[in-house]
Amino acid sequence: MADVSDFKIDEAYQDVRSDKSDTNWLLLDYESDRSDKLTVTQTGAGGLAELRDVLADSKASYAYVRVAFSNDKESQREKFILVVWIGPECKVMRKAKISVHTADVKQVLRVYSIEVAAREKDDLKEDPIIVRLRKAGGASYDGV
Repeated sequence: MADVSDFKIDEAYQDVRSDKSDTNWLLLDYESDRSDKLTVTQTGAGGLAELRDVLADSKASYAYVRVAFSNDKESQREKFILVVWIGPECKVMRKAKISVHTADVKQVLRVYSIEVAAREKDDLKEDPIIVRLRKAGGASYDGV
């Protein structure tokens, strides 16, 4: 099991969800290579582009992101995604624990529209994610 008991995780989660905050993502990393304790290592207001820049190829991490997009000329929507990052140089034993630990992370990062499994930074390009969010969002009147 992953240790997600750090109160700062919930604080960062609430900050990303808040309409009053500019913060739109948080990143959880393991305390060390041998530890199963997750901590908030970074937050930011630069969206998926900024998050991509801070992900380490040698780590497994979890991110929670608020994504804003337009459905049409008149409306702006915000949806949340859970990112499960396994960098291309992540150690085998860490990779093996990810599926079990993801269930623990979902207990604290509870509300999201889609989960994105990312192995390369290109997996976090905004346009394909917005297409998935539109499909997950129900009624779509623009043919997507």
